Amino acid sequence: MTERRDAPGPNQRRGPRPLLLHLTLAMLRSSVSRATSPNWKRAWQDSSAAVLDSLRASLASGDAEAAFPAAVVEETLRQDAALIAGIAAYRRHPWHRTLTDPPALWQEGGSRLLDYGAADSAGGAHGAVGSAGGDRGRGGSAGGSHDAVGSAGGAHGADGPTVLFVPSLINRAYVLDLAPDHSMLRWLAARGVRPLLLDWGWPGTAERRFTLTDYVAGRLERALAEAVRQAGGPVVLAGYCMGGTLAVAAAERRPELARALVLLATPWDFHADDPARARQAAACLPLLEPALAVAGTLPIDLLQMLFALLDPWGVARKYRGFSRLDPDGAAATLFVALEDWLNDGVPLAAPVARACLAEWYGENAPARGRWHVAGLPVDPARLGMPSFVAAPERDRIVPPGSARVLAERIPAATLHIPKAGHVGMVAGSRAETELWRPLLAWLMRLGAT
Repeated sequence: MTERRDAPGPNQRRGPRPLLLHLTLAMLRSSVSRATSPNWKRAWQDSSAAVLDSLRASLASGDAEAAFPAAVVEETLRQDAALIAGIAAYRRHPWHRTLTDPPALWQEGGSRLLDYGAADSAGGAHGAVGSAGGDRGRGGSAGGSHDAVGSAGGAHGADGPTVLFVPSLINRAYVLDLAPDHSMLRWLAARGVRPLLLDWGWPGTAERRFTLTDYVAGRLERALAEAVRQAGGPVVLAGYCMGGTLAVAAAERRPELARALVLLATPWDFHADDPARARQAAACLPLLEPALAVAGTLPIDLLQMLFALLDPWGVARKYRGFSRLDPDGAAATLFVALEDWLNDGVPLAAPVARACLAEWYGENAPARGRWHVAGLPVDPARLGMPSFVAAPERDRIVPPGSARVLAERIPAATLHIPKAGHVGMVAGSRAETELWRPLLAWLMRLGAT
């Protein structure tokens, strides 16, 4: 496997990435708020109850013109201090992911097919999230999770099907195996399903020239064929986020290999809900071309910048919230685990970046039937297999309407709407209730492979 040249050293967190962008946005927000406060006559967004009371009092006083701007300055200073405190608390938090990967059944370039149904797939299951308490990162209370997951080893495939999970190309695959208490794959393995995970890996010299056709008709289909060989028959193909979009194309091209399809927060109609936002992302492509030409990829920090455009104030808001959490509590530890994953991204091959921005976001090619893989259009209406489509109702990355359209177009689709966000649906505190259990029930109705 290609070694990451930019792998962070121990205890060296870089998030939130890109840090300069988020600090600059916070500074601009505070500066504009202070400059325009003399013209305001309403409460400050996101303020605490005490500050709101102060603002109301200033308006009611005889000297509102002076008191109100002073209250706004006080509030912006409080919010800026909370942001810095949140970032500092995140960077010094002692929790680190210590789960080890299960055996690899297949490898090509930097990509691997990992078998979470193997008996020793729970190895290294210490450093639990959710039961960490004061022993977070040291495995103090994770023993129960290790035993529960490990006991499923010999049972893979006995009661449920083999499922090949396909993650996005721009995030690490381990979001589906975040920590013992927040691992969808280990949870499913403990209940009779045999989960396989396609870890795309770091794009090396060959992958940097890959197109979407190379990924779908090449690497994904070869991984799918190996999964079928290992299972002894067709498997369930499950895609998360962008991985689901690729899985739709692979399932249509190779229906003899996929007995069913699972699509988790999968974008398809890129102009659903907010077409202007999609076109805004596409309009960034000319600005990104110098980086694409030099690096051969869309670098991680530029990818994070594009995501920041979806919610410019979101990162600052969540870090201010983190500064108020008990650092020894489960909520703080889960926050750190998810942020570590979010900041541990993967660059995107330049040809794929151009296609996604121009064709998917700009032209809405998938929804319009104009997305082609290996020269053939991809049409979910031609899928004849049972399908499970999960469209989380609080998704800010993939608008619900973008994912729900797949349930409308795939003839034998079941639509599930988790009360969760894009990441929370698969790894959050309510993931088991909102997704894992409904998905398991649907898989078990398919029967064993």
